[in-house]
Amino acid sequence: MRLLIVEDHDELAELIVGRLADAGFPSDRVASAEDARLLIEAGDHGGMLLDLGLPDGDGLDLLEWTRQRDANLPVLILTARSSIGDRVAGLNAGADDYLAKPFATDELIARVRALMRRAGANAGAALACGRLTYDPAGRVAQIAQTPLILSRRETQLLELLLRHRDKAVRKRQIETLFFGLGEEFSSNAVEVGVHRLRRRLEQLAAGVEIVTLRGVGYLLREEVAA
Repeated sequence: MRLLIVEDHDELAELIVGRLADAGFPSDRVASAEDARLLIEAGDHGGMLLDLGLPDGDGLDLLEWTRQRDANLPVLILTARSSIGDRVAGLNAGADDYLAKPFATDELIARVRALMRRAGANAGAALACGRLTYDPAGRVAQIAQTPLILSRRETQLLELLLRHRDKAVRKRQIETLFFGLGEEFSSNAVEVGVHRLRRRLEQLAAGVEIVTLRGVGYLLREEVAA
């Protein structure tokens, strides 16, 4: 999953996004609390790097709002507020880690890696539906102990659908998973990806079905007997 960068300083944000990409962490950046709330509600990201001094509000308020909706989203605060009291306030508000500006980008990457490792360990339990099982840690899918060979995007899509089993996954979530914010892609890219994954699961009798919810998105559930 991609990271969400909430930072209003353009030059710093560009540096962070570039260094994260070099380290294998694709990310999307917004510059306001309002835009961050929209993306957090969409549930498109696997972690957040949060500046506290935002133009339309305090980052701590955004963090507390986030925790009311998602108790598990990994959050690293990046801020010029460097006192012990500020650090305690940030951690008490729900941050997983706190890094004061200015910081070395190597330390930032190390902290992000540690943060996502912890998040991965917490979310590493096997996922299952019907005859299908999926190991998030190894990114291995099986149908009744038989390996299911999937492309990278198909694997990403399968994990997203399994984590939201029996719940709607919006088309926009899948677009962000595949392409990120602002990237160009064909209008039917999501439909093609879902079609290919659905066909693979049907061919191997996985015992699951991907239901199309018109105007909403998709839902994965155990196959309903005819």
